[in-house]
Amino acid sequence: MLYMVIEQFKDAPAIYRRLREKGRMMPDGLTYISSWIDTELKVCYQLMETEDPALFPRWTENWDDLMEFKIVPVRSSADTAAILEKTRKV
Repeated sequence: MLYMVIEQFKDAPAIYRRLREKGRMMPDGLTYISSWIDTELKVCYQLMETEDPALFPRWTENWDDLMEFKIVPVRSSADTAAILEKTRKV
């Protein structure tokens, strides 16, 4: 399943330093897909994938001193359209 992780940065330079030094520090089974950072360096929108959402706390504990997280299950627009087509809601 896909998840949009919305990260509120507390200290962008420190985040990028840690990322450079230690990598993403994600447990096996949690996959980074892509990310986008706002131009103010305050918010990151990160698309991730996992079949086990219980992995998120194991990952976020490595970063929660530098950012706050909101984790939202999402699906692609194409998948949503197919689901709605099957149920004839569109």
